[in-house]
Amino acid sequence: MNSKKKIALIFGGRSAEHEISIISARSVFDELNKGKNYEIVSIYIDKEGFWRIVSSPYAEEEFNKKGHSFLPWGSKEEIFDADIYFPLLHGPYGEDGSIQGLLEMADVPYVGAGIMGSSLGINKIKTKEILSFHGIPVVDWISLREIDWIERKEEILKKCKKLPPPLFVKPSNLGSSIGVTKVKDYSELPYAIEKALEWDRAIIVEKGVNAREIECSVLGNEKPIASVPGEVIPYREFYDYKDKYIEGKTKFLIPADVSEKEKEEFQSLAIRAFLALECFGMARVDFLMDKETKEIYVNEINTIPGFTSISMYPKLWEASGISYSKLLEILIELAFERHRSKKRKFDYSIEEL
Repeated sequence: MNSKKKIALIFGGRSAEHEISIISARSVFDELNKGKNYEIVSIYIDKEGFWRIVSSPYAEEEFNKKGHSFLPWGSKEEIFDADIYFPLLHGPYGEDGSIQGLLEMADVPYVGAGIMGSSLGINKIKTKEILSFHGIPVVDWISLREIDWIERKEEILKKCKKLPPPLFVKPSNLGSSIGVTKVKDYSELPYAIEKALEWDRAIIVEKGVNAREIECSVLGNEKPIASVPGEVIPYREFYDYKDKYIEGKTKFLIPADVSEKEKEEFQSLAIRAFLALECFGMARVDFLMDKETKEIYVNEINTIPGFTSISMYPKLWEASGISYSKLLEILIELAFERHRSKKRKFDYSIEEL
């Protein structure tokens, strides 16, 4: 009898972060393979949204085989069955509640945040609204929709100019710094807005802060814990897509050079943000710390953070005493725990109500 748990890695996907997802899946695959405690199923989703089982995240020659348009549990053609599912889909259709909704409907355990936490976490506008409501500090910001820009450009520009430059213009529902522009002069705003709107129907304009970029990893369900904070020291003016995934010239300081009091504040805010956005399992919380005033702002939360060998989420836990392999074990157990808890709460018949 095979006592190994079957874990399905779901990667690729329809978003602009497709390639990053594959890299993350390869790292998780390698680490899970070392322990021999799991039977690994690799489920690849291509850019068109078709699903297929492949032998591993490295099997690129299999990526173009015929796939399915959705995940058909119990299909006679191909069964995508596992004990637990690990979505490693960054960005829209993977980190936004889409895949989580499908897994909830299938009533299977899965790693990471649920529908609510995922959909809130990927949306920069909703994240800031909720964090502000909970008294968690965020930088000054303005949101706008594509229809607003089409119909009222001058009014929008006037509104944006209430924030002093530099400004950061970002798509609301995307990660990995895709579509992000740093605006040093108001004359650059129209281009930056148009660029962000190429990626999303809603965008956010944020006040720039002369800040240190600090990140903190969170782990847990109802009682999460936070790692030591780490610092990102960008090679360019900010940590952009090219440096994250192509050049790799940015430096990381783990743990960050902060006081004990500052460390505790980062950890406390990370946990507060995690709970306020109704996250589960894991998240990486990114901060800005003003270099002059030392004020700390929550910048954003990533509910499916990068899992590559150089990604901050696992590296911060390693610095906190939890190895990559142990981290994966904990995340898997947290997923089972949350699924068991949900089953206890919601498995009832009409007669019991």
